[in-house]
Amino acid sequence: MKHSLNRWVIATRPWSFPASAMPVLTTIFWLWSRGIDVCWWLGIFSVLNIIIVHAAGNVWSDIADYQKGVDAEDTFCVRTLLDGEFTVAEFKRLSVGLNIVAILMGLYVVWMTGPLLLLIGIAGVALSLCYPYLKYMALGDLVIILCYAFLPMIGTSYIVSGYIFWDVLWLSVPVGLITVAILHSNNTRDIATDRRAGIKTFAMIMGRSFSVWLYVFEILFPFVWLLGLMIFGIASWWLLTAMLALPVAIKNVRTILSCQDMNTIECASLDEKTAQLQLLFSLLLVIGMVLSVYF
Repeated sequence: MKHSLNRWVIATRPWSFPASAMPVLTTIFWLWSRGIDVCWWLGIFSVLNIIIVHAAGNVWSDIADYQKGVDAEDTFCVRTLLDGEFTVAEFKRLSVGLNIVAILMGLYVVWMTGPLLLLIGIAGVALSLCYPYLKYMALGDLVIILCYAFLPMIGTSYIVSGYIFWDVLWLSVPVGLITVAILHSNNTRDIATDRRAGIKTFAMIMGRSFSVWLYVFEILFPFVWLLGLMIFGIASWWLLTAMLALPVAIKNVRTILSCQDMNTIECASLDEKTAQLQLLFSLLLVIGMVLSVYF
């Protein structure tokens, strides 16, 4: 069966890409705003590279969820495999193809920078491939914060400057927590069906009530953290621009607190809404960094 390019793209879950792209983008502008000479074209190349890694990981994870029975007729999920639009073989070819492209791009960046990046890249790809199985052992949240916060931010600082600037990790807390909240909202919604499938997630272990409040913490604490960075002189007050995303975060909080049944349409789409919050929060951070340079 032939598929349009649009359907192939949708199969990679592009709505989730802010989770991988924004940590890289915010790192580039954080360094630039602090007077570090950055290589812009390598930075943009890195954004594209991690998006492709993320896309490959999404497809690989969907295969695992489908074969494990995590994705079923009564679950909210990408239905391309369930509905027979794509076959498992097609998804495997897509994931392998994307991983090959990502690895080749990564090797080029290693050649342009240095072997230290190779270790970071290997760790990232390995965690991406192992993610479905680690998620089934309640380690998914940890993998996400490593793959889409700590590792890419450290790696990006090395790529664009030639050095590792550990202070970028100040931003890994707010950016990383919102990213983890994308997964956590998904897992909170799916506690019952994940238990039926015989897997364990962190949300399942903690229970629905604790998981709901953990989600609230994950999307509100970043604003508190950011304010603390400003008070202690670590970040410019121009980064208050990110506070403009607070109403969106509060709306998400109200949504999850009002959901008696996480399978309602509004609550079921909370993972996508959280990804949108990540995009908004990070872009506002970037705007604040630009303003801090020119004003």
